[in-house]
Amino acid sequence: MPLALLLSRIRLPAVKMPSTRSNASARLVRASRADLNPVVREVKRESSVSFDVSKCESTASVKRKRVKRELEVNGEYPKKQVGIVPDIEDFRYDRTKAVPSSSKATLSSVKVEEKVRVSSVMKAKAPENWEAVLGGIKNMRLSGQAPVDTKGCEKAGSLLPPKERRFAVLISTMMSSQTKDEVTHAAVERLSENGLLDPDAIVRIDEATLANLIKPVGFYQRKAQFIKEASKICLERFGGDIPDSLNELLALRGVGPKMAHLVMSIAWKNTQGICVDTHVHRISNRLGWVFREGTKQKTTTPEQTRMSLEKWLPKDEWEPINPLLYKEQGQLPG
Repeated sequence: MPLALLLSRIRLPAVKMPSTRSNASARLVRASRADLNPVVREVKRESSVSFDVSKCESTASVKRKRVKRELEVNGEYPKKQVGIVPDIEDFRYDRTKAVPSSSKATLSSVKVEEKVRVSSVMKAKAPENWEAVLGGIKNMRLSGQAPVDTKGCEKAGSLLPPKERRFAVLISTMMSSQTKDEVTHAAVERLSENGLLDPDAIVRIDEATLANLIKPVGFYQRKAQFIKEASKICLERFGGDIPDSLNELLALRGVGPKMAHLVMSIAWKNTQGICVDTHVHRISNRLGWVFREGTKQKTTTPEQTRMSLEKWLPKDEWEPINPLLYKEQGQLPG
């Protein structure tokens, strides 16, 4: 029998060839299962990129469709067309999303701080008719019969030389906190009668004697301690004179912003801010002249009142505003 006929009658077992279509489907199934792990999904995506020029176009098309489907399933970029190479706007958006929440909070706080810092130096709009109101107050106070007009801190040591008078003003101001003007004035007179309106004399006297001399000034024992400490600093650092700057005055124990501004205005004739006490604070709020930063709410502290007033009140009114807004025996509302 011819060899060719013999071979044709022999049946060889069929060899199953691998299907390219099946392999491709299997890869897609595996890729879709990898969606549960974002890291695995990205590895699969990178490994599937082909550099075969003949198949570049078809591979890119399949990849765009697959990546789009994966992102839509995961809820990412539902409205954007995503290709193999991310769009520049997508990249910018990702960087924004990647910023930690703590960093976002820090950035926002910096912006708020910058806004507050800028607004704090801006001039505010003056209240309507403030000049007419202030003129009326000045007319009400023309009599000059209130205790502040004759016994205020600016009257302390009025007959003394400039250096001694500045020290008397400082001591009077330190005693004036939460104390009526007539009580403070009487204490200053007792110190003067005993030769104690001098830093060297105060340093040499014992604290208990000093406290008894200024009594019944409010918190007289603690104020006696502060006055002795301030007198020692004046001797050691300022040659017996008083500090001539706000910061150095505020460094003295018992001296707050109100006192420091008052001393600068009266003793040094250098008005750097408004002296706001309880009277100025309350009456300014009653008149609707002051508000908390960025709100239309009343100020809650004298320091808030000072900053609010200084934003619109002309500087030549800063010094006289304190004695003008004095509430005594119904002279002014408050």
